[in-house]
Amino acid sequence: MTQKPSTVIVIDDDAAMREALGRLLRSVGLEVKLFGSVGEFIKAGRPAGPACLVLDVRLPGRSGLDFQTELEGLNIRIPVVFVTGYGDIPMSVRAMKGGAIEFLTKPFRDQDLLDAVQLGLGQDRAKLEDEDMLAVLRERYETLTPREREVMAFVATGRLNKQIAGQIGVSEITVKVHRGQVMHKMQASSLPDLARMADKLKVTPEKT
Repeated sequence: MTQKPSTVIVIDDDAAMREALGRLLRSVGLEVKLFGSVGEFIKAGRPAGPACLVLDVRLPGRSGLDFQTELEGLNIRIPVVFVTGYGDIPMSVRAMKGGAIEFLTKPFRDQDLLDAVQLGLGQDRAKLEDEDMLAVLRERYETLTPREREVMAFVATGRLNKQIAGQIGVSEITVKVHRGQVMHKMQASSLPDLARMADKLKVTPEKT
């Protein structure tokens, strides 16, 4: 997923501004998709790879700020850069509280927009990479037996084989064998590495 090209989505009902933004973004090698309305974007869907949304505050039929709120309900998580010719402080405060990368008032410097977009793409790329890694860890975790999952949870808390054996009612040798299987199946290079995996998976002795 994260190897797919980065895409900047522009939603602006002003055709001239939309095309101007498209030319600017393409001039630095970015892939761009232009939309004149929110409806067009929703119909097309979010790109699979890293993306950033450049969104006009005032759009026909709805506010860009309202759409920012709706994105969560639509299960569309994407960094937003606002552009507007009619901005004020309350608008900018609302946008930034909603998680916007930047709130730019027209006319703005080209470099300010490019910097904000690159920041948004970087954040989205990191998020997608985390999601990919978590999916891989879940696949590995599914290969563990119930006993191995139990042992993994205790090992991740730093407990010794003898302590785990007493806790779950098996021999220390059995714990050692399960521990080795867990390290192998999870492809953990060390105990701290396994602990980090358990933390990402939210695996605890109470949740196995």
